[in-house]
Amino acid sequence: MRREASILHLDLDAFFAAVEQRDKPSLRGRPVVVGGVGGRGVVATASYEARAYGARSAMSTAEARRRCPSGTAFLGGRFAAYRRTSDVVMGLLRELSPLVEPVSIDEAYVDLAAGGHDLSVDGVTELGRSLKARIAAATGGVTGSVGIGSSKLVAKIGSDLHKPDGLVVVPPGTELDLLHPLPVTRLGGVGPATAERLHQVGVTTVGDLAAKSLADLVALAGRAHGAGLHALARAEDDRAVVPDREAKSVSHEETFERDLTDLVVLGREIDSMATRVGRRLRDSAFSGRTVTLKLRRYDFTTLTRSQTLPQPTDDARQIATIARRLLADAGAEGGLRLLGVGVSGLSLYAQGDLFAEDDDGSPMAATELAVPDDAPPEPPLPADKRWWPGQDVRHEELGPGWVWGRGLGRVTVRFEGPLTAPGPVRTLAADDPLLQAADPPDWRPPA
Repeated sequence: MRREASILHLDLDAFFAAVEQRDKPSLRGRPVVVGGVGGRGVVATASYEARAYGARSAMSTAEARRRCPSGTAFLGGRFAAYRRTSDVVMGLLRELSPLVEPVSIDEAYVDLAAGGHDLSVDGVTELGRSLKARIAAATGGVTGSVGIGSSKLVAKIGSDLHKPDGLVVVPPGTELDLLHPLPVTRLGGVGPATAERLHQVGVTTVGDLAAKSLADLVALAGRAHGAGLHALARAEDDRAVVPDREAKSVSHEETFERDLTDLVVLGREIDSMATRVGRRLRDSAFSGRTVTLKLRRYDFTTLTRSQTLPQPTDDARQIATIARRLLADAGAEGGLRLLGVGVSGLSLYAQGDLFAEDDDGSPMAATELAVPDDAPPEPPLPADKRWWPGQDVRHEELGPGWVWGRGLGRVTVRFEGPLTAPGPVRTLAADDPLLQAADPPDWRPPA
């Protein structure tokens, strides 16, 4: 660890939902769920008002609808609006330091030591307060939680402790005082399966984990994972802030303590890895077209098998299904000592069940597909299928607004924007020639 608290972690609060509430004044203070609004959709982000009813990221939209009250806004994603806001925030971070490592569209690490700042506890505390105020002012009220500590681990945990709009500075030398009382699930890499194994041996807090020997954790979780947990429980984390890495692929792999031949067990490992890969894709607002399975046999022969999809995906279930099929084709004869799942051919905007199609097959938000020049023209959509909840629109007579709902040949629009009061609702013919899709509104007042 460093001698100063010089690593900052920023995590924007309920980011997608916060942008929607900023741009849609009638939704401020109300439950908002952003994600796939169709029958197979998945929640991307829930506002804190919706979280009070149990809505959570990665939950099925159907389950979120059951939990949230009537009047909750279920919106498709507007990634152009999110990206514009994210770019403003990342620009502010780069004013602090040349070393900024974006982790996703709403999260980043900053190496304050490279920026020439006062690294005393008081100095970084004031820097954190100033940054939070500047972000809120520059984004029209979007808030972020900040953690500052001597390592990435401590900074990230700090940013999560007092959400939303939190600020936690962990003075050097107090890292274990912060970590050890926390649930062990606060550590990166402790998912449900690992947590269950740890609970079975009496480990429920990070302090319990720190009391276990390296040999115990390697026996429990494997060499690499066990050694990682042993280090993290002691706040040992020397990872550097690596600026502006452009991801070319997202993957996860596991090395087993003994060679595995059971396809059922290997299938469970694939499901777990696909879940992690899918989560990282969604967090980064990426999707990918090529799913790759990596396997290393008992004799150290390493093979890869891939399948390229017609459309990008970030859906863990689809990734797992393809990886399982690739494993069945490759076989596990003699045993496998390593297995990995990856997705490459990345592009912005999620494609899979996160922003899934409606049950009637109509396209939803955040679907941008590259159409070959020689592709036959698609039949036109029914008029009301051009619109999706949350979409930005403009009416030549009524002005800018957003789609509240659609169906039966009609579309309901609320005419308002980030700089207006809550606006009126009008129901129009879905094929109204005066109504057009629009770019996201500007939240910044005119100069």
